Amino acid sequence: MTPPLKPISAASMAVRTAIVLFVFVVAFTALLAAAHQWTEPAIAEAAAAEKMKLISEVLPQRLYDNDLLNDRLQLPASAALGLDEPSTAYLARQGGAVSALVFEAIAPDGYSGEIRLLIAVAADGTLLGVRVTQHKETPGLGDYIDPRKDKHRERPWISQFDGLSLASVADREWRVRKDQGRFDSVAGATVSPRAVIKAVHKALRYVDQHRRQLFSSSPGENK
Repeated sequence: MTPPLKPISAASMAVRTAIVLFVFVVAFTALLAAAHQWTEPAIAEAAAAEKMKLISEVLPQRLYDNDLLNDRLQLPASAALGLDEPSTAYLARQGGAVSALVFEAIAPDGYSGEIRLLIAVAADGTLLGVRVTQHKETPGLGDYIDPRKDKHRERPWISQFDGLSLASVADREWRVRKDQGRFDSVAGATVSPRAVIKAVHKALRYVDQHRRQLFSSSPGENK
């Protein structure tokens, strides 16, 4: 005669459930870790490619022969750059000497909020390029500061900065023409360009004031 089955106590059931859940969590965590390990190189490579694509819009490749993304300089938070936290600058070199600097700045007074910028400045203080990387300006009106939105594809508004410097443009000229400056703007949409012009001017002055620290580091010194 078959002995009767003993009922499983609530305590035993709870222990079994806990063990099953533990095994499941361990297995799931291991799968996630493996997936992350497999995909991390591809993700890092894609991020680096995207970053270099953006940098190439402000910095001609002929101006450097180093591994730009691995030649970095940590910049402290600076009101002059509109940054309230440390940021990273990239050093372009030719033959070991710093030929240009690529860094971020923020125009805090855009029409609809902050306008983030990427700026490249040569060692002699000349602006090599400026790009808007993030903004919330009014579509079809103030967003022409972004070359991707500018209708003038041949010569977008942002290209007015190329080749300028503190030496070639007097302080009073860093304004839109409506304010007796040298920069063109679209009628009825001057708040956005005013903010960008002001931010770029302040960034150039920052570079000029910190020239020795920014352009004198040796390769590998900032890694």
